[in-house]
Amino acid sequence: MKCLVVIAHPLGDSLCQALARSAIEALSAAGHEVVVEDLYASAFPPALSAEERRSYYAAGFDARAVQAQAERLLAAEALVLVFPTWWFGFPATLKGWFDRVWAPGIAYDHARDLGAIQPRLLKLRRALMITSLGSPWWVDRLVLRQPVRRVLKTALLGTCAPACRLQALSLYKAERLDDARVEGFRRRIRRTIAGWRG
Repeated sequence: MKCLVVIAHPLGDSLCQALARSAIEALSAAGHEVVVEDLYASAFPPALSAEERRSYYAAGFDARAVQAQAERLLAAEALVLVFPTWWFGFPATLKGWFDRVWAPGIAYDHARDLGAIQPRLLKLRRALMITSLGSPWWVDRLVLRQPVRRVLKTALLGTCAPACRLQALSLYKAERLDDARVEGFRRRIRRTIAGWRG
């Protein structure tokens, strides 16, 4: 499959970058075609511009500034997102990538009556969320009910790529990890990707 790996962490030596490398290695080993979009390394501007917002409901969204990112997204059959969960949400740069690239005419089309949107990411069949959290599992799952996973599954993939299957791998208590836990999580990444059969 054509796989787009999107990384959102500002530090090159971070845990998330190491997890992203594990995912990229596993994808390559399985024979997938891999394209990497490192949002911090490319200095992706997350803020929706005035021109982009003004064109959101016009005849055509002004995608000139994100054309390359849009083309990579539209070509993808699988999407791997690697990011830290901060305050139980996406890092600003990743949220901005959703705001600016998952836009009308790219990820979806507006209905004429502004009702339910029409999906455009019909090639996207698989998505893998790899995230680290400082909190214990029970806070994310029981107290907050996995807000990041729910937004990704329901609001983004559910409306723009309805045929896409989401898998989520969350590494909890990420500030207090030992090598064994990190390696165990990397094995989960490798096993998950090895199980992809198109």
